[in-house]
Amino acid sequence: MNGSAYTGDMLVGEIIRRDPRNIAILESAGMGCVGCPASQSESLDDACMVHGMNAAEVLDMLNGSNA
Repeated sequence: MNGSAYTGDMLVGEIIRRDPRNIAILESAGMGCVGCPASQSESLDDACMVHGMNAAEVLDMLNGSNA
């Protein structure tokens, strides 16, 4: 991972740009629309809420896999 840990207020698009491998992590967590235009302006917290996902669990996956 480049830089500091991922946070819920980061845009999904930024998370993907920082490390494209995060696409697979997000998809495995159940976020199937990581390529949609909304991902460029939607925070991870908001995306998780829309998809009925637990943002803390997704952040654990992102930060743990990229440590």
